Amino acid sequence: MTMGAATDNSATTTPPPHLPTSSTQPDVIDVTIHPLVLLSAADHYHRVARGTRKRAVGVLLGSASRGRIDATNSFAVPFEEDSKNASVFYLDHNYLENMLAMFRKVHAKERVVGFYSTGPQIRPNDLRIYELVKRVVPPGTITPPVFVIIDVRPDRESIPTTAYRVVEEVDSNVPGEKSSSNSSGSGSGGGAEVRKSFAHVPSLIGAMEAEEVGVEHLLRDINDPTVSTVANLVKAKLSGLSTLTEKLVEMKDYLTLVAEGKMKPNSEIIANMQAIVNLLPNLNVDELVRSMLVKNNDMYMVIYLSSLIRCVIAMHDLVVNKIAYNDEVGDGLQEKVKEKKVAMKGSGGESGEEKKEDEGDSKKVGAAEKKSS
Repeated sequence: MTMGAATDNSATTTPPPHLPTSSTQPDVIDVTIHPLVLLSAADHYHRVARGTRKRAVGVLLGSASRGRIDATNSFAVPFEEDSKNASVFYLDHNYLENMLAMFRKVHAKERVVGFYSTGPQIRPNDLRIYELVKRVVPPGTITPPVFVIIDVRPDRESIPTTAYRVVEEVDSNVPGEKSSSNSSGSGSGGGAEVRKSFAHVPSLIGAMEAEEVGVEHLLRDINDPTVSTVANLVKAKLSGLSTLTEKLVEMKDYLTLVAEGKMKPNSEIIANMQAIVNLLPNLNVDELVRSMLVKNNDMYMVIYLSSLIRCVIAMHDLVVNKIAYNDEVGDGLQEKVKEKKVAMKGSGGESGEEKKEDEGDSKKVGAAEKKSS
């Protein structure tokens, strides 16, 4: 078990003469996260930290080849950190070593390739956790471990993974007594220190054939068959636009911090932003505006005609159902009307005969009275 201290010596240290710089360390090209890791991380979070501000931490297992890391499996690690003091944390590394030994018995090819956190942001303790995880990496490993943030929030529309690697930067302007002692008597009063920080690495969501089959079986229970394909397409478009909005806001915040001097400018990031801006089309051309208007009018015309046809078909079906209902119900009514008519005719004949008999009797009585008189 490990308890963090109030100072972070692993993040800022004095570089020895034999310490390699970030340019000599092997680079990580990308990190591929498999579905089993996502499911395990989501289950870990819901069991441990659901409804709280805590986060879940675990170890990533997989393989690495030529700077490309495949995280195919993972397991949870008991982890706690103080909400008031960000430098104090608890990680059960004995449990980590025991679980790793059991995983090696099951699958010997899987090794530790890094660790994950449900974040959703980088915390001050992540560098210290990185040093603990680095201890269990097999000796002779060329590719360094990575740190992956798995965002388990359901309202996220973008890829839920963000990968980082640790880089070492030499800061030559460090004030204080420590820097003055390391400056070797230089008059500038500044020293050189190595500061570790996280650098972004491209992350992918990949799966093998067997994993794809399992994911498809899981999605069968989630998919709603009542939703039409057009609705799914519209939802996907809205999701893409919302993700694009988040990325643009993130770029704006970064440029704002750089302009205010709160963050160091990165030439690679700025070059990528310039390439994105250069790829944007020029929408101020009259021909393009006219073509877009014509295209929109054609699409709206198709939508309008489709709505009309749909309404006409619905009215036709309603009329057909009404006619069929009247035919079925009308036969029964006609039979009942016929029965009533027959009954009325029968009752009318009997009453007529009775009336005739009564009239004959009355005539006979009148004739007898005349004779007697």
